[in-house]
Amino acid sequence: MTTPLFDALRERLGPGRFLEGEAIPDRFCADSARQAPVRPRAVALPTSVDEVSAVLSLCHAHGQAVVTQGGRTGLCAAAHPGEGEIVLSTEKLAGVEEVDLDSGTLTALAGTTLQTVQQAAEDAGLMCGIDLGARGSCTVGGNVATNAGGNQVIRYGMTRRNVLGLEVVLADGRVVRSLNKMLKNNTGYDWTQMFIGSEGTLGVITRVVMQLHARPQQVQTALLAVADTRQGLAVLRALERALPAGLLVFEALWREMVDVATGRVGLSCPIEQPQDLLILMEAPMGEGGKAAFEAVLGEMFEQGLLVDAAVAESGAQRARFWALRESVYEYERVFGFVHGYDISVPLDRMAEAIALLRAAGPELPAGIRLVSFGHMADSNIHLLAVADRPGDADDAHHCDEVVYRCTHAVGGSISAEHGIGRLKRPYLGLSRTPSELELMGQMKQMLDPRGILNPGRVL
Repeated sequence: MTTPLFDALRERLGPGRFLEGEAIPDRFCADSARQAPVRPRAVALPTSVDEVSAVLSLCHAHGQAVVTQGGRTGLCAAAHPGEGEIVLSTEKLAGVEEVDLDSGTLTALAGTTLQTVQQAAEDAGLMCGIDLGARGSCTVGGNVATNAGGNQVIRYGMTRRNVLGLEVVLADGRVVRSLNKMLKNNTGYDWTQMFIGSEGTLGVITRVVMQLHARPQQVQTALLAVADTRQGLAVLRALERALPAGLLVFEALWREMVDVATGRVGLSCPIEQPQDLLILMEAPMGEGGKAAFEAVLGEMFEQGLLVDAAVAESGAQRARFWALRESVYEYERVFGFVHGYDISVPLDRMAEAIALLRAAGPELPAGIRLVSFGHMADSNIHLLAVADRPGDADDAHHCDEVVYRCTHAVGGSISAEHGIGRLKRPYLGLSRTPSELELMGQMKQMLDPRGILNPGRVL
């Protein structure tokens, strides 16, 4: 295509880094949200912040819509291209630039995979506090843009808590940089926080400074069987009181998920009668080790909090425990229809939320049922609407109406850690007030007056 914009982008990026037409690989035509692929108008592959700045400056001048893509692992269609959009990919803007042991920080370019960041931290004798199932393909820029959560939020917090500094390119190409390494830097507005979780609608993240952590020692893993959700919360509080080093993981597997894991996926459960709720937990025990851990569990049995428990005796057994939690990755293989949710509910209303969702089963389309699991300790419930038969967009929409109505009824949030993107945008008003939405719109207008950055996402 010969246009002033395309000619300028070709000249600035050079051969092989500005792709058009049939030269665009299929991977740029969709993210992980299971939407019909859309071929973007072009794909820009910058290798430096200066090139990102040049691309956005040119697109801003020409009013060209841009969608930023990292690892394309998002589930809300934020990185899914729209008709006529140009993809700005960060896949060539990758690499760990520094691990500062004195500061306990790591600086990486936005296109660096989370797994690469984790390995660099481990090689330095430290650890990254963020961990997701998509670690091998998701990028640190995407983690920041969506404020990703994961398995260790109970201890290390969401991505927001692990970020100290950012470099961001604004819609008009201006570069704003605060590669801060200090825990304390109270100098006016912390503008970096505005971009964390903004899903590429306010600017393009190009560099990240992350706080690293000491690796926990003698981590113990167990599966705990409890009578119901309320009992599970009582177990959480008892463990927090009994374990001075705190918890690493507290994952809830309600009976529907365990039934699928053992029945359809074909896994074995070490607890013969898992009751209504299984809890996968991990905790560092320090010098006390396994003996101290088992003593804590023994006290909880005496208090009537636990029905049964299994403690991992080896790495292989720990992996089998985790296989139950990660059995959700097999659902595409064993079901004809899979549609996911990521909600938060106040802990004091979690039992009510589970009851409401179960009671709403008859309202779902024929053959569809809900499977619940999640990061219970941080209020996060994941749900999968599944069916043996194929499903369609009408099925997904019907399920959305039911799930989000139940979420709203208990004062919950329609998104715990996956963001809003396009798919949840119609329901954002269930979790945000009109004045909040107005403020978001004003922020978007100020930073992206021509509306070129990820248009139609979030707002």
